[in-house]
Amino acid sequence: MKRLAIQAKDFDVAAELAALEALGGGGVASFTGVVRGGDGLLALELEHYPAMTQAQVARIVEDAMARWPLLGASVIHRVGRLEPGARIVFVGTASRHRTAALESCAFLIDWLKSHAPFWKKEHFEGGATQWVEARAEDEAKAKKWGG
Repeated sequence: MKRLAIQAKDFDVAAELAALEALGGGGVASFTGVVRGGDGLLALELEHYPAMTQAQVARIVEDAMARWPLLGASVIHRVGRLEPGARIVFVGTASRHRTAALESCAFLIDWLKSHAPFWKKEHFEGGATQWVEARAEDEAKAKKWGG
C-alpha cells in the first residue's frame, strides 16, 4: 500500500494510521508536522510545481519501499496558505518490525524536509514576508541516509 498526496486540504491522522495498522504488520511509525507559531508569524505559504513535486516524492517513497521491508507508506504534504497550528505533513510507515517502520519514517521526513521541491514563505504581522531558507541541520540529517 502506497499513499501519496500533495494537497491543500487538511488530512485525518487517525484515518491514515488506521489504514497502515490494517496492513497487519507489527509496527507503525508516523510523524505529523504542524506549522509553528510565534514571533508574529501569521501564516506559512507553500508553493510547488505539481508534476515535479509528485514525481520526486513518489520516487523517494519507492526508494523507502526498496530499502526497508515495508507493508505500506503514506506521505501527505499540504500546500497553500497555512496558519500556525495547522497540520502541514504526515509520514507513516508500516512493517512487520519496528526498526524498519521507524527508520523508514525518519528517512522520509528527513528527505521531505531537505530535498522536496516546496518553496515556503512566511507571512508576519505588519505585512512582512520572508522565504524560508534550507537549514544545515536538516541537510545533515538527510546526508546520513546517503541523500
